[in-house]
Amino acid sequence: MSSIKEVFKNTSWLLISQIITSIFGFVWIVLLARYLGVSDFGTMNFAISFTTIMSIFTDLGLNIYTTRDLSRYPNLPQKYIGNIIPLKGLFSLITFIITIIILLIMDSTLLTIEVVLIFTMHMIFLNVGNLFNGVFQAYGKLKFQAIGIILNSSLVLIGTLLLIYFNLGLAFVALTYMIGSLFTLNYLYSKIRTKIIVPKLQFDFNFWKNSVKTAIPFGITTVFTTIYFMIDTVMLSFMIGNVAVGIYSSAYKVINVFITLYTVYNFVVFPLMSKFYKNSENLLKISYEKSVKYLLIMMLPIAIGITIYSSDVATLIFGNDYILAGDVLRILIWNVLFVMINGASTNLLNSSNNEVAVTKINGIACLINVLFNFVLIYYLSYIGASIATVITGIIICILMNYIITRGRFKPDMSLIYDIIKISISGLILTIILLFTHLNLLIAIPVAIIIYIIGLILTKSLDSTDAAILKEIIGRK
Repeated sequence: MSSIKEVFKNTSWLLISQIITSIFGFVWIVLLARYLGVSDFGTMNFAISFTTIMSIFTDLGLNIYTTRDLSRYPNLPQKYIGNIIPLKGLFSLITFIITIIILLIMDSTLLTIEVVLIFTMHMIFLNVGNLFNGVFQAYGKLKFQAIGIILNSSLVLIGTLLLIYFNLGLAFVALTYMIGSLFTLNYLYSKIRTKIIVPKLQFDFNFWKNSVKTAIPFGITTVFTTIYFMIDTVMLSFMIGNVAVGIYSSAYKVINVFITLYTVYNFVVFPLMSKFYKNSENLLKISYEKSVKYLLIMMLPIAIGITIYSSDVATLIFGNDYILAGDVLRILIWNVLFVMINGASTNLLNSSNNEVAVTKINGIACLINVLFNFVLIYYLSYIGASIATVITGIIICILMNYIITRGRFKPDMSLIYDIIKISISGLILTIILLFTHLNLLIAIPVAIIIYIIGLILTKSLDSTDAAILKEIIGRK
């Protein structure tokens, strides 16, 4: 139970930061969507998606590798931080040059080149900051990561308000993101110096070689995962146009709120699972099973509610110009459910030295995603991109569960029974919402009550869950 307390102690800081960031991010995205209009909003999201794909080559899995190894061997921070920083600098320079070459080959407009390059710098700063965040995760000092997240989101929100007030345009949107990530990077570096160790740059080429070799499976997985999440926006831009990107991206911004909150789980649990693999495989298995259960309990009612009220949600947030985003949101929200379940499976496999299996699965999924996007976008535009995304999530879920059930961490049948019970609660909620036709604002509290009653009636929470809950709230 002490490990459970450790999880929730760490989670509290990140949860607060992610809630604040989600609120701030929600506000600035709504403001930017309305300020820029569908076309320029699409251009902005194309730039973000393109630079996110390129940014994976500034890391190549080094962040995850550093977090995992420092979780197991906490006495080597100088060795890892001192060597990884210059290595990332080299990768970042190469990535920046390649980005310029690609933009010139694409014959992009001057504004698009300017926006993409500024976002590239933003992504580079963000990636180095994520290295420091990974170190904080390994040492359980998530308070500083949380403060960094709040600082970044606050700066972007303030910058957004200023650029809209002074009508500065699209390029200043990218500049706002870049300034936020630069200031956040400086803060994180200062805390690494004072709370962990004063980094001293090292150029141990044998360490570089071994680190890259070990990190490559993580890096390749990140490549596949990023392409899976971002390639649809890039392909929409080329095949259909930025108006379609604007509609699609607005729906994606809604589901990103839930994915952002889910990352709290990822930041806390992955280092913990890595420790469990070294010290207690039984606890590793239990943490995986409980993760799947709790993530499903949390996300299922949200997916059901947004599916039923998707058009209302889209127009309420972005305005009537984005009403078509409701059709996209109705489909994409289900991918969040698979992202969460697949994330739990990924953590289990990565923490137990099965990262190569994760890489293979994501490689297959990435290829399938690109093929489905190419066909479905051609015929169904942004609806096709939405369908391709969800299909890919389902395929990843099937493949990961196939690997897990064949190994020593095969879940107990009790997890299957729990999933069935939770699904029944969700079915009850769906039927009531469909037949009552409640107003959105009234439906939210009603749905919460109905879902909780459903969980109680189906006995979805057992004695172990009750013990965990008591531990969380501090009862004896």
